[in-house]
Amino acid sequence: MSSKFLKELSNDYEKLFEAEIGYDVIIYAGEEPNVKEIHAHSNILCIRSKYFRTAFSNEWAEKEGGKFIFRKPNISPHLFDIILRFIYSGNIELKNLQGPDVLKLLIAVDELNNQQLISHIQEYLIKHRTEFLHQNPTGILETVYQHETFTDLWKFFLEKICEEPKILFDSDKFINLKAPLLELLLKRDDLNMDEIEIWEGLLKWCFAQQNIENDPKKWSKDDITKIERSLHRFIPLIRFYDIEPTDFFYKVYNYKDILPQELIHDLLEFHIVGTDLIHRNCDDKGATIWVAKIQGSSQLVGGYNSLDWNGNNVWKTTGDSFLFNFTNGKIISTAKLGYVKYPGNAIHCANNQGPRMGNFLCYGNNNWKNWDCNANFYPEIGILNNSRFTVENYEVFQVIKK
Repeated sequence: MSSKFLKELSNDYEKLFEAEIGYDVIIYAGEEPNVKEIHAHSNILCIRSKYFRTAFSNEWAEKEGGKFIFRKPNISPHLFDIILRFIYSGNIELKNLQGPDVLKLLIAVDELNNQQLISHIQEYLIKHRTEFLHQNPTGILETVYQHETFTDLWKFFLEKICEEPKILFDSDKFINLKAPLLELLLKRDDLNMDEIEIWEGLLKWCFAQQNIENDPKKWSKDDITKIERSLHRFIPLIRFYDIEPTDFFYKVYNYKDILPQELIHDLLEFHIVGTDLIHRNCDDKGATIWVAKIQGSSQLVGGYNSLDWNGNNVWKTTGDSFLFNFTNGKIISTAKLGYVKYPGNAIHCANNQGPRMGNFLCYGNNNWKNWDCNANFYPEIGILNNSRFTVENYEVFQVIKK
């Protein structure tokens, strides 16, 4: 049979649809005030559509005056017209539709259970209309995720987001992303995004979900509980061990909020633990943050000196310094922080010592101890009270004002 004959046959059936001769089906498509009455033929619908065949056989459709009545307020008249033309003629024209309308058409076709069109429209979207993903990535991903038959489109969009995560994470609607979908994304190994940026995005999402300001100074105990519950399922998915130290302390631990108008700047060359290195490398550098990894464990300890390390055998007074402790440096939720309680003994500088804050100090030769058993100088945050220990190395970061 020639292709010319098939084309003529297709055209004849389309003319029958347009002529509305002998119709016995009335379809009301769209919502008020844009409802349109569309006419069709039950015998053609039954032969060409499993959905309509089931509808007629199970008497889904109501009947008035000898005609079957269908009401489809969720499908626009224009899209229903496209679907019926395909049912009649096997032809479909998509090039005049924008991406969002093509997706709406796909949803309508899925409801009408036309598997042939589902595959065709997915293929068309992937080849010709991917740019609309940038317009509303959150809504599109959730829509595709909710439809089990959109497997090709789901795979494509998910890979596209993993390849260019900022399409989603920088979107205004990212904060509205449903938790299961966010969890699914964070579980992937091919999400092409620095862990620190993922963490920042997760925090932004969390604060928006809980309607909490991104200002720790304004948090109540109830706010903190909400944040903990919101983040609990996601924390294990963040690879904190991949985060650079400067990013970790500036962004992850959010020192930009603790230190207004200041930022962590240069990593001072300070990877070994000799006694005089704190002065050789850090004198005249101003405020610093130092961090040490306790040997034989995953524990990180450190502190913020808001002044400097200049001088020998002198105490320095400040109310801004603090100590911190991560019992597991790979898990952010294990962190504790304590501001100085006795400002007159906040910082001690000595040529024969490493960092000293209150009665927590490095004697030199990698000999560390926290003598502050009664938490007189800084709060108790779990830094091995009254026990000597060594560290694998420690680093110091300079803090400068903008």
